[in-house]
Amino acid sequence: MAELSENLRGAVLMTASMAAFTVNDTFIKSLADDLPLMQTVFLRGAGVTPLLALLALSRGALRFRMAGRDAGLLALRSIAEILAALFFLTALYNMPLANATAILQAAPLMVTLAGALFFGEAIGIWRMSAILVGFAGVLLIVQPGGEGFTSYSIWALAAVVAVVARDVVTRKMSGALPSLTVATVTAFCVGAAAGLAALFEPWVPVSGGSALALGGSVVSILFAYLFSVTAVRVGDMGFVAPFRYTGLVWALILGLIAFGDFPGPLTLFGSAVVIAAGLFTYLRERMLSIRRREISQAPPR
Repeated sequence: MAELSENLRGAVLMTASMAAFTVNDTFIKSLADDLPLMQTVFLRGAGVTPLLALLALSRGALRFRMAGRDAGLLALRSIAEILAALFFLTALYNMPLANATAILQAAPLMVTLAGALFFGEAIGIWRMSAILVGFAGVLLIVQPGGEGFTSYSIWALAAVVAVVARDVVTRKMSGALPSLTVATVTAFCVGAAAGLAALFEPWVPVSGGSALALGGSVVSILFAYLFSVTAVRVGDMGFVAPFRYTGLVWALILGLIAFGDFPGPLTLFGSAVVIAAGLFTYLRERMLSIRRREISQAPPR
């Protein structure tokens, strides 16, 4: 019962994290007609970095003295996060919220593939098949050569690659490096990189409405980081991780309410294919983990 309770808590936190990330994306997209992208990301970073630092300090989790290997990995992770933010937010500024979010759902499948390529993890024929089916779903969403295809779909796909690189690097970090330190350093680096890029863009005065949207983005991304960091440390990851896909549900709802956008049938079908493939991958891994645990705990004959 205790394990079930922890699993449910983790699932709720993961769902809340996805909701907060999508609310942040909604606020960011609402600024597309008012502020240049780099200025928006810089101002968001200037707001969220001190809050993350204070949160990390309050939990004793802000540590800048670390092993050289972790420092190098943190630098690589920050670069990957900068690229992921640049690619995804560029796509988000120029395409419907749900479409950009749907393409990003391919990331967990690609992380599984990266685990096989970089960590030698066995994925087997069933999970490899699920990955291929998931990629077919991505093609349905992107529709290369179709009427719904735009160059910004490529930016969203590039964001997936950057997210996978970020997650691969994160998995190589030691457990001695607190997650909140990683989140704080990453937020600072993304904001600083955007600030440098903003020097080459016209600086636009921030209106009252834009300031409110930026404030909403800062608050929502803070909660998104907090919920996501806590979620992955609660319960069984095989149970919690599939709730990442609720982000697409939030994107469909908020995209329709905030912008009047709703994906076409092919995009919806492709999204369903990607999610089904991802869920199969998670459930297959969970089943194999349970089987391995049962074998290891079985008494010798």
